[in-house]
Amino acid sequence: MLTNADIKRIKKIEEDPDKRIKELEDKCRTAGRAMIELNLEWESTLAENKKLKKRAEEAEGEVTIVKGIGQNSPEMKALKEEVEKLKADLAREKEDRQYDNMVHEKELNDRR
Repeated sequence: MLTNADIKRIKKIEEDPDKRIKELEDKCRTAGRAMIELNLEWESTLAENKKLKKRAEEAEGEVTIVKGIGQNSPEMKALKEEVEKLKADLAREKEDRQYDNMVHEKELNDRR
C-alpha cells in the first residue's frame, strides 16, 4: 500500500518529469565521476603495492645472498678459524697464569 509520502513523490515526478530527469542525470554524472576517481585511486594503489612487493622480494633475495655468502665465504671461514685459535690461546694463557699464581703462592707460603 502506498503511503502519503509515496503519493506526493509520484505526483511530483508526474508534474515535472523534465526536472526529475535532469536531477537523475546530474546524480548519474556525479556517481560516474566518483567511480572514475575511485578507479584511478585503486589503480594507483595497486601499482604502488606492486612496486612495494617487488622491492620487498628484492630485499629478501639480497639478504639471503648476503647471509649465504657471508657464512660460507673464505674470509668468514678464515675469521672463524682465527677466533678458534685465539680462544685456544686464551685458554692456555689462563692455565699458565693459574699455574704461575699457584707457584708464587706456594713460594710465599714457604717463606713464612
